[in-house]
Amino acid sequence: MKVTENLKTIQQAINEACERANRKAQEIKIIAVTKYVSNERAEEAINAGIVHLGENRDDGLLEKWNFLKDKPVWHFIGTLQTRKVKNIIDKVDYIHSLDRLSLAEEIDKRANKQINCFVQVNVSGEESKQGIQLHEVRDFITQLEKYPNILVCGLMTMAPFTEEESILRSCFQKLKGLQTEIQQLRMDHAPCNELSMGMSNDFAIAIEEGATMIRIGTALVGNDE
Repeated sequence: MKVTENLKTIQQAINEACERANRKAQEIKIIAVTKYVSNERAEEAINAGIVHLGENRDDGLLEKWNFLKDKPVWHFIGTLQTRKVKNIIDKVDYIHSLDRLSLAEEIDKRANKQINCFVQVNVSGEESKQGIQLHEVRDFITQLEKYPNILVCGLMTMAPFTEEESILRSCFQKLKGLQTEIQQLRMDHAPCNELSMGMSNDFAIAIEEGATMIRIGTALVGNDE
């Protein structure tokens, strides 16, 4: 496994997607999803030039945080149980899975600084997916104003696992449209400048449709399991 070589391949695909969409590659942040790899592989990603690391379990994040400390920018990208917030809140820079007021309340209570939070949106409507329904997002974000330690930096979604480009595009376009709607409300607590969407199999399409953060696991760091 050569993370450096994988990163070059991914960066080339990012460049090409940005060219097609008339965007700048500098707008795109790669989050290396390290949940299936060792501490050493995560460190290899950092040494290759990756700045952002993502974990989807509190114990996985804590293990890698203890190994790497604050070398990377840390993203919690999985479903976050309210009772687990206290374990990770002083370690993370971004939370990608804010989807209920009880979680917002706990983040606000436990944080000693403002936390960048993505509101997770279930664009596809799949029952297997976490997140808020599209029509509920505006009211939900409005209610978050009462939590001073939460900054809604953007929206996050997971597209259906399919090779049908039209389905993927539709999903990402809907999230982009929702982002624009939220931005037009000009809420201080919700600048909503970021879109976290796109993974190893669909990140190029996500970039073409407006993603600013892509979550890449297997294609970048592989899979130790």
